[in-house]
Amino acid sequence: MVDGTDNFPTRYLVNDACVLLGKPNAYGSIFRFEGQASVFATKDGPCYRCLYPEPPPPGLVPSCAEGGVLGVLPGMIGMVQATETVKLIMGIGEPLIGRFLIYDALRMRFRELKLRKDPDCPVCGTHPTVTTLIDYEQFCGVVPAAPGPVTVNNATEITASELKQRLDRGDSLKIVDVREPNEYQINRIPGSTLIPLGDVPKRYSELDSEDEIVVHCKMGGRSAKAADFLRSVGFKKVLNLKGGILDWIDKVDPTQPKY
Repeated sequence: MVDGTDNFPTRYLVNDACVLLGKPNAYGSIFRFEGQASVFATKDGPCYRCLYPEPPPPGLVPSCAEGGVLGVLPGMIGMVQATETVKLIMGIGEPLIGRFLIYDALRMRFRELKLRKDPDCPVCGTHPTVTTLIDYEQFCGVVPAAPGPVTVNNATEITASELKQRLDRGDSLKIVDVREPNEYQINRIPGSTLIPLGDVPKRYSELDSEDEIVVHCKMGGRSAKAADFLRSVGFKKVLNLKGGILDWIDKVDPTQPKY
């Protein structure tokens, strides 16, 4: 199987299915300027869980759509995956079994790490505890969106036009931008405070739970996760900007650049 997925629940699903079915997994992933590739789930080699036993906390790692990726990376890593697949089918060469290839596009450098099969791995180890497919969204801590037209991941939304109206009439709102610093330099909502999504669990104490808070990102996905977290630690008045700053630019301030 060739793993071209871009989210953790599906990666763990693909890995476990390959182990249970006895099928090799030609793995690849990309983010910003780096790519990774390996071959998992062979008889004597490690699987994806041997490398990553547990998924990262929800919202800690932005997706490629949120964090960006160099346009040529999918082709580079996809070529490696295709090559490994052909080698496995034909039974030739030395596949990336027990080897983890890392490609750094900025330095044009390939590195290789050695991987070993974990005897305590819950799916391919000596005494596996995962013997059938499970609920991978639950395993990765992904909370489905609550029903209803005005909620995203349980965070109440506000539109760009509504936010502008409330700011114009002088409502006291704390605007928190959860994008990365380089994004913040391109465009921003006046008066916003930058706290990147990955820093929210460490810096939420800088915010006052009595304030009405509006969180935003580029398109609304990361800010929905941030709003979920803030609500989970006791913040009651949290609004997610629907459509993110791109919608703010479209509806309120078209003078700002997009990216």
